[in-house]
Amino acid sequence: MSRVEGLRADSSQFTLEGEPFRILGGSIHYFRVPRAHWEDRLLRMKACGLNTLTTYVPWNLHEPEKGTFNFQDQLDLKAFINLAAETGLWVILRPGPYICAEWDLGGLPSWLLQDKDMQLRTTYPGFVNAVNLYFDTLVAVIKPLMFEEGGPIIAVQVENEYGSYAKDESYMPFVRNCLQSRGIKELLLTSDNWEGLSYKGVEGVLKTVNLQRLSFGAIQHLAEMQPQKPLMVMEYWSGWFDVWGEHHHVFHAEELLERGVSINLYMFHGGTSFGFMNGAMDYGTYKPQISSYAKPLPEVPSPCERRVYAPVTIQQHLSLWDSLHFTDKPFRSEKPVTMENLPVNNNNGQSYGYTLYETIITCGGTLNSKNNIRDRALVFVDRQCVGTLDYKTHELALPDGKGEMTLSLLVENCGRVNYGKALDEQRKGIVGDILLNHTPLRGFTIFCLDMKPCFMKRLMSSGQWKSDVKLPSIPGFFQARLYVEGPPKDTFIKLHDWGKGAVFVNGQNLGRHWFIGPQHHLYLPGPWLRSGENQIIVFEEQKADDKIVFAENPDHGKTIDVYKLPFCTLL
Repeated sequence: MSRVEGLRADSSQFTLEGEPFRILGGSIHYFRVPRAHWEDRLLRMKACGLNTLTTYVPWNLHEPEKGTFNFQDQLDLKAFINLAAETGLWVILRPGPYICAEWDLGGLPSWLLQDKDMQLRTTYPGFVNAVNLYFDTLVAVIKPLMFEEGGPIIAVQVENEYGSYAKDESYMPFVRNCLQSRGIKELLLTSDNWEGLSYKGVEGVLKTVNLQRLSFGAIQHLAEMQPQKPLMVMEYWSGWFDVWGEHHHVFHAEELLERGVSINLYMFHGGTSFGFMNGAMDYGTYKPQISSYAKPLPEVPSPCERRVYAPVTIQQHLSLWDSLHFTDKPFRSEKPVTMENLPVNNNNGQSYGYTLYETIITCGGTLNSKNNIRDRALVFVDRQCVGTLDYKTHELALPDGKGEMTLSLLVENCGRVNYGKALDEQRKGIVGDILLNHTPLRGFTIFCLDMKPCFMKRLMSSGQWKSDVKLPSIPGFFQARLYVEGPPKDTFIKLHDWGKGAVFVNGQNLGRHWFIGPQHHLYLPGPWLRSGENQIIVFEEQKADDKIVFAENPDHGKTIDVYKLPFCTLL
């Protein structure tokens, strides 16, 4: 059923269906919340008195390979939006193509970086063509959900925080036209922080602002830029992301509603960056973000039941080296090749996880990465670990030996930067020459270890697992079995006595663990467990315990008040 008049911004107050309307919104990302919990999270939002859901759309999940689209199951965007409508919520959609969101490469697919000349977020032809093909499919999904068509979507955001990037004046009009030319007629918005708010606007598009603290100066500035237009804080940051090795960030509540401003709480419910999908920040120093994107939920309606399962004992282990024949066929190259340019995944390259580079050396000496490791490498000589290379450590002494020795570099993509000017430089793996005694290494055999479900399935069915857990091989995979009686419930895995790696439950990648914190838990959704036997596999790089422990509540680590940090550190 079509409607007459959707959301309008023709005066100092929004109107919807011709009546004054104030947006009281909250963000929930469907791709960060198990589908079985979508309804619960949306009901909590409605119970808090909010009237509008906002969500990003991650291009890199919906088009993981060029021309291959996925809008099913966990990524069923249509079902999520329809569920919001059934809950009584309007929707503001934020389809990008860039979304930031503390998500790998800001939601852009890594296969875009196969083009050595790629200029992301510009009108560079290679990027424009990819966006057009993506929007052809995406808009076909979302157009029937627009207000005009009888759906709940009352506004659509054009890109995200482009004012602080601003590399191409033609880009934002291009994205606007991508939407309008495909039949999107609802109100269009942009969203910028203080830094980007001064960037010139896009004709016919309403500016909104993002804030991490109460700033009537910013709101006043927005009012002066758009006289007689409604004021909206598109992201009022109710939480902040954490990076490995630092404290957990917390906010204190403030009052913003007295000004009559429309507001969207970012996030209402953060969820989890499952798997290897976390982003990273780089303002001169690269810092990968953790898996948790959560803020505690209100206690209405009744909370989801959780369970503390009894600890489970590690039963078997398999060394990394014994797992290599379960990977795709290794690639041989004279020079190092980045993850994105490996001939895997139907020639779309490797997006996430680890890549193993091996070559033959005949002597020890000084290994120099020339800062070409992205992002962290464990270094082995004849499969014995001799040290680590990363952004801070570029040199390593290799031991002398007799005859030929195998040099192995297990390189981890810790997460692509999701915000800032460095998006075009987010290729991962080994991105240039590695020197041994000033001579570039050559003759590499390269293994893709993205640890996708197909690899984990082959791994789990292997008969090569060893039961002598007192002499484990590290790095390696460690297996335990959890028996669940009755309906499964949410829980948290605690890994205090482990080192660094990732956790898989029934083939699902929960995310990374690292002893440096601040996060010392991984969220395990009840819907990902099954009654009866469940398989848990920990990939461990450094130090393994003999058991896995569960907890009812998360451990976010030591906290720091965000308001005590300098303002510039939050931009």
